[in-house]
Amino acid sequence: MLMRKTKRMIGLGAMALCLSVLSASAQDMTTFRGPARDGQYAETGLLKQWPADGPEMLWETNDVGKGYSTPVIVGDRLYVTGMNENENQETFNAYTLDGKKVYTIAYGKPWRENYPETRTTPTIVDGKAYMVSGSGEVVCINIADGKIVWRIDGLSTYGGRTGHWGTAECPLVYDNKVIYTSGGSQTSMVALDKETGKEIWKTKSLRANSAYISPILVTWNGKRQIIGGIEQVMFGVNPDNGDIEWTFTDWPSPNTYENIAPNSPLFKDGSFFFSEGYDTGGYLIKLNDTMTAATKVWKTDDLDTHHGGYVLIDGVIYGSNWVNNNAGNWVAIDWNTGKTLYNTGWSGGKGKGSTVAADGMLYTHDERRGFVGLVRPSKDKYDVVSEFRVSKGSGPSWAHLVINRGVLYVRHGEYMAAYKVK
Repeated sequence: MLMRKTKRMIGLGAMALCLSVLSASAQDMTTFRGPARDGQYAETGLLKQWPADGPEMLWETNDVGKGYSTPVIVGDRLYVTGMNENENQETFNAYTLDGKKVYTIAYGKPWRENYPETRTTPTIVDGKAYMVSGSGEVVCINIADGKIVWRIDGLSTYGGRTGHWGTAECPLVYDNKVIYTSGGSQTSMVALDKETGKEIWKTKSLRANSAYISPILVTWNGKRQIIGGIEQVMFGVNPDNGDIEWTFTDWPSPNTYENIAPNSPLFKDGSFFFSEGYDTGGYLIKLNDTMTAATKVWKTDDLDTHHGGYVLIDGVIYGSNWVNNNAGNWVAIDWNTGKTLYNTGWSGGKGKGSTVAADGMLYTHDERRGFVGLVRPSKDKYDVVSEFRVSKGSGPSWAHLVINRGVLYVRHGEYMAAYKVK
């Protein structure tokens, strides 16, 4: 029992990555895991093979502050969250695209227990950045000057309840709304006015703690819906009024790791794939035509992604799985059938990690030793074309990769580097 509890504590800190997916139906924004929040970066002309010692480094910095979040790029600046030197404040940092810091602003308090490092990746829309601190503060910052526009203590205001790892959410922003998943007995999800922070609507409570899932906005059969999740419950919300339109709770029983839910789903044609690691497995869940009910289509025991996200390319889901907190394989699953196409390790003692995609290739990041891989999508094998190692920085390599304008950004704790991949 103690061993299981320890595994949960170690693994769940990782989910502070704000793994999110957002369908193209939402307004344009810059956010976690690409513009559509599905791990896909719309880049072209990228290198199909790297030099033996890796792509050319353009710049590096060691002053990002500790954290697991990823940078986002808007215009001629890069923005990323981290911790201050005393590790008692989360900070929002702006850099030029050649790595020079423009400003740092403290915006909120970190989670003070397990894995306090910054987790939230900013969502930037119309010149403003939105984020949620580890302690549940929802914050809006003007990116031009770094000034805080508004801030609310979401956890206190809405009686929110979290698990052992606090809040790990990247806000969903659409229309005039910012979405925050509080959990707790008052409500499960809240919509705030993006200009003022005032409440627009809140859902009924599903009587469970929040998990570590960032919600997504999807469109199916001409209807929009938010898909979110809390402990042991996935649910669909009317984005206009906050009505909960369906819930899904068909998990293994008993689910030993009910509070380990870090990944957001992949949505396609009325169905979504969702996985949360620790042998819970991965599920394809189908919505009915009116988006008022959700049914399990298939379950896989092979792709139970811990916190590294997954991508969908040509009907195949790619990601890594959980063997234990230090190890995992790389897996490909057929979207339609749930059939495992391969389940294999990455050579050289590398473990599980995160996955994004660009220009027809997978970019993977081994969390154990810091290797970055350029992988050819395949239904037969984990086909690593090139790899290099980022050894600077501290802690596990939990930050996902970012690709923007032919540049690959790699973060490892307080360290960040930019590489030319075009």
